[in-house]
Amino acid sequence: MRRPLALLLVTSLIALGCAKRPVLYPNEHYQAVGEPAAEKDIEECMELASNAKLDTNQTAEAAKRTGTGAAIGTATGAATGALRGDAGIGALTGLVSGAIVGLFSWMLGSSEPAPVFAAYVDRCLAERGYESIGWK
Repeated sequence: MRRPLALLLVTSLIALGCAKRPVLYPNEHYQAVGEPAAEKDIEECMELASNAKLDTNQTAEAAKRTGTGAAIGTATGAATGALRGDAGIGALTGLVSGAIVGLFSWMLGSSEPAPVFAAYVDRCLAERGYESIGWK
């Protein structure tokens, strides 16, 4: 049981690490402060946007995909289990696997920040003297 949990955690961290970040134009301010300071400012602006709860639609999307995956998995598992003589175990297996697939489909496709989140971060960076040229 520990191995699948460890795999889930590692995959989650990798997926979260793939989140998009602003790309800064190397203007005069960027060149004056350097990359380490610019990265620190990006982190601070993203933290401010996160604390302002501007990425809430991502949470709703994660819940929706996880729930949908669980529902589809339960139905599929129950049908498969019924054919094998144990619909209850099939439904339970389908529920868990469907929820995991739904969650991972969200995580792997959720690297796009909410538009208002990106706009907040871009403005925060602009107020600090940076020019965001997009997200990557």
